[in-house]
Amino acid sequence: MNRIVLITGGARSGKSAFGQDYAEGLAESRLYIATSPPGLDAETAARISRHQEERRGRGWQTVEEEVETAAVIKLAAAGAVILLDCLTMWVNNLQWRGLVVDEAGISACCRDLIAVCRERGGAVVLVSGEVGCGIVPEKAEVRMYRDLLGRCNQLMAAAADEVYLVSCGIPLRIKG
Repeated sequence: MNRIVLITGGARSGKSAFGQDYAEGLAESRLYIATSPPGLDAETAARISRHQEERRGRGWQTVEEEVETAAVIKLAAAGAVILLDCLTMWVNNLQWRGLVVDEAGISACCRDLIAVCRERGGAVVLVSGEVGCGIVPEKAEVRMYRDLLGRCNQLMAAAADEVYLVSCGIPLRIKG
């Protein structure tokens, strides 16, 4: 079944665990697209290792791709469920590398990603952080990141067949 599912929530809300469990219920063939750059710091390395351990022995193939997520999805086997974790880091990577500098740029990237998700046979589960509920960041580049991710989340939610908000480990279905 072709569908897009967006799962969002705050930091440490349980969104990744819910996304993995959700995806595992959809298909035996599973592709995990990891967007976090390895080696940022010891904490990130430990987090990546923990996520890898949680998938071990559960039928996941993992591809690490920080930017070209649409290309990976395009090449995925038809019928496989794809879990992209996460859009939060994807937007960060696009901004940090100077590939996206404004909301028009992130909108174009999101439209491309949505089109690829719609073209394939199988579900795509997208995980993204909700960063717009906190204080307004002091630095302009951090405010721009917040705005870029907010635009990304809005576009993905509009295109998604289902949207879940996870808080305190509890998913709340808000669309679909």
